[in-house]
Amino acid sequence: MPFSSLGLSPALLKTLENQSFTAPTPIQELAISAILNKKDVLGIAKTGSGKTASYVLPLLMNLQGSIIGTNNRHADVLVLVPTRELAEQVKDVFKTFSRTLPQPVKTVAVYGGVSINPQMMGLQGVNVLVATPGRLLELAGSNSVHFSGIQTLVLDEADKMLNLGFKDELDKIIALLPEKRQNILLSATLSDDIEQIRQVLLKEPVVIKIAAEEASLDLIRQLAYVVSPDQKGPFLRYLINHHEMKQVLVFASSVQLVDAVVNKLRKNNIDAKAIHSKKSQGARTEALAHFKSGKLKVLVSTDLMARGIDINALPFVINYDLPRSPKDYIHRIGRTGRADAPGDAISLVSESELHHFEVIQKKMGRQVELITKNLNEL
Repeated sequence: MPFSSLGLSPALLKTLENQSFTAPTPIQELAISAILNKKDVLGIAKTGSGKTASYVLPLLMNLQGSIIGTNNRHADVLVLVPTRELAEQVKDVFKTFSRTLPQPVKTVAVYGGVSINPQMMGLQGVNVLVATPGRLLELAGSNSVHFSGIQTLVLDEADKMLNLGFKDELDKIIALLPEKRQNILLSATLSDDIEQIRQVLLKEPVVIKIAAEEASLDLIRQLAYVVSPDQKGPFLRYLINHHEMKQVLVFASSVQLVDAVVNKLRKNNIDAKAIHSKKSQGARTEALAHFKSGKLKVLVSTDLMARGIDINALPFVINYDLPRSPKDYIHRIGRTGRADAPGDAISLVSESELHHFEVIQKKMGRQVELITKNLNEL
């Protein structure tokens, strides 16, 4: 089914063509028409399945003709997201697709970790407001944003917001919104918490569940090395140098470990930067931009930040240590092997992690080659 059959305007179809979008993904195919018809939607699909465009395109269509154009702080669409990186990513998608529209649409992203005053000033004339819950409540508390004009509420990555403890903030925000509105709830997983929000938030929703495609793992070459904890740092540097890696995303389980790995890499003349919740927004944005452009060889991240890292042809992902859950493991390695480009996912597994790695493999339904390595043998 082509995009032209989904009821999108010629201006949006032209932008899709210019951006090399050839055909809708499954969730786009099902969600776009439902949202155009002002239906509530529950969309369950994995990260990277095209969820953002599935609501951005029809919401831009619905805004055309309904924007009054007054210079106020009354947003028409509110999109709530869990992280600063995702807020910027969603804002960029709205801006990209709205450029050719006959009626301008102003999109603003607000989030913590940066000065609130420029964000306050930027809200003048806003149509689409993309926000993290905490900063939005700060702005609402200072009367810097008004909700009476909200036509549509989007909860994007709702599972992540709940996992990060945003439920109380979400309840407070929802209580401030007009009762009559369209609601769109998007999540990578369907948990009991998501079901509870669905019952409260959604009215006769169109339910879209896109099963995760296990075949996507076929593009990822997985390999694991049994390495003692004290040898993980040197072995990581060996892998980067031996394989002449030019762009590698390394995952570590905590902020402290991320910083320690980066410091060791830099002391050994390997260009690396950290991205985690303790870094300033400016530092995070710069590190991610340099990594995506290929200027930075190694980016070391926590699981939280992974939601904002989407690179079509990322060649290498390395697990410095294993994540707590098999789902997080699959999410980590899924940063590579995208857009029909194969990639390598390498895990450094200590003996104490072997049982957990067996659990991950069982949940994943795949066996990973496990090699015991000693640096003295290299």
